[in-house]
Amino acid sequence: VQLQASGGGLVQAGGSLRLSCAASGSIASFDAIGWYRQAPGKRREFVAVAAANSWRNYADDVKGRFTISKNSAENTIYLEMNSLKPEDTAVYYCAVGSNVVRDSSKYTYWGQGTLVTVSS
Repeated sequence: VQLQASGGGLVQAGGSLRLSCAASGSIASFDAIGWYRQAPGKRREFVAVAAANSWRNYADDVKGRFTISKNSAENTIYLEMNSLKPEDTAVYYCAVGSNVVRDSSKYTYWGQGTLVTVSS
């Protein structure tokens, strides 16, 4: 499965963006979909994960502002981001895997990343 992330861009603080991640094949067989991000000079970090049963988990600093979802019929994963802050600036990556965890090493397929820049 190949994942293609899109939707990043430049936005002012307080604004919103919706990231998309289109899969080349079915994502229905994967138990977990996730979003991660990597800011300049920092390590990749967990943002959100959703399980096949709709259970979701978020990093503390995005909880209440970001929403992860998927459209299995269209094989697309989304990350709705609201009330964006400058510290949300990063390259955002989507991933799918069989383990519903925060550990990025457990994910099988990754998108190439899309850059989100939040200006103050």
